[in-house]
Amino acid sequence: MLVKDIMTTGVRTVTPETKLLEVVSLMTLYRFSGLPVVEDEKLVGLIAEKDVLSQLFPSLEDTMQEGIANIDFVEKSREYKTIMGKDVASLMTRGVKTVDPDMPILKAAIIMTNSRFRRIPVAEGDKLVGMLSLGDVHKAIFHQCLTLSQES
Repeated sequence: MLVKDIMTTGVRTVTPETKLLEVVSLMTLYRFSGLPVVEDEKLVGLIAEKDVLSQLFPSLEDTMQEGIANIDFVEKSREYKTIMGKDVASLMTRGVKTVDPDMPILKAAIIMTNSRFRRIPVAEGDKLVGMLSLGDVHKAIFHQCLTLSQES
């Protein structure tokens, strides 16, 4: 079975200029953990919840100087409002790994697990054509297993 057989198409995307307020609204409303970033129909990056939330984490320098117990996490969480005014380009991950639509699903799953990804963009060259999740792979293998056992 190939990636193109099970991938999600019609994927919601954002642009590098999209404000994080809009992105976070989509993430929380639709329970997306990340969104592909597309510019001129080309995949240029990904923006994920961790990219946004990591902006609230104390720096290593602050942690070393103050100690983790002395950091005011309530004050750090107030910085969230400031982050919402930024655009996607300021926080997105560039140089994103992708899988090919004609790749076998288990090969894609290996790439995903080795990279510690739960989902990965599917691209033909630099054009986004879908998204693949580990859940998609697992579901497909499960259904295939059921079908094979019923034929036996």
